[in-house]
Amino acid sequence: MRLIMSWLPSLITATPEEGFDLAIKMSRVGVKKTQPDDEIRTRLRAVYEKNADSLTAASHVIATNFQTVAAANNYWR
Repeated sequence: MRLIMSWLPSLITATPEEGFDLAIKMSRVGVKKTQPDDEIRTRLRAVYEKNADSLTAASHVIATNFQTVAAANNYWR
């Protein structure tokens, strides 16, 4: 039997900063699963890294993921 390790074993984090880092990782993994080709992602990055609208959209995705992580952690109360 092969043990498969999940990249996301839990949404629970010790601190809000760790939660924010997890939100960024969730966002990055989402992009990688959407576009699994490394070469294509590298070419696209050169376009969106200079586009304010694209960067704002990426920040929005991270913020949405952070809301999810924060809720799962009862807002670290």
